[in-house]
Amino acid sequence: MTRHQTRGAATPATRHHMALLGARAGEWSDPAPFWKSLVVASGVARLALTLAGPTAYSLAQLPVRWRYGVLLWLCRMLPEVSVALPSAVIFLRWGLLDTALGLILAHLTMALPVAAWVLTTTLSSIPREVQEAAAVDGCGAWRTLTSIILPLALPGLAVGGLLVWLLSWEEFTLATYLTLRAKTMPLQVYYYLYQGNWFDTAVAATLMTVPVLILSAFLQRYLRETSLAGVMR
Repeated sequence: MTRHQTRGAATPATRHHMALLGARAGEWSDPAPFWKSLVVASGVARLALTLAGPTAYSLAQLPVRWRYGVLLWLCRMLPEVSVALPSAVIFLRWGLLDTALGLILAHLTMALPVAAWVLTTTLSSIPREVQEAAAVDGCGAWRTLTSIILPLALPGLAVGGLLVWLLSWEEFTLATYLTLRAKTMPLQVYYYLYQGNWFDTAVAATLMTVPVLILSAFLQRYLRETSLAGVMR
């Protein structure tokens, strides 16, 4: 091998990273594990926060015992295994099996209750005087929610978004039933581990931590207790 060829040749670690990122020829027909997991987790976080916002706002108006009774029922209503098999049958008919959209819809069954729980706790801590003042100024319920309540609840939104993103990013059971060819990162790690390929397992597990560190660093300013306290002064 010439010196030029030696420089251009990828190391074993680089080749394994490229395989997980889909950077080799012929691998773009199906989403690479890293990109599929990233798309699914980001989609789940966005949809969960969008749908859980109005739900949490309504639950926050209920008495405490009813509020958390409903949330506890929602969070423990359906285990993942009981959702996985029926979802696989339905998605097979709809053409959503082994797709990012199908996995996003399945992950929402576990992400929505968690997002609703976090946002309900956050919204219930906002004084009712804020909503009453908005009503006096002529704001309707929807404008009060979107223009006043949600901006005050940014720390709770950051925490809820991070939690549901992590739930989707590391989810294994639903992905096992709903994935045929295009694996997610947890499935890829399991595949390497099952084969006894420790080097590939270490590479995939290390690559899984990178988006977590970036997202946590980006949301760090919202993940402090003083953030919400300062807003409510």
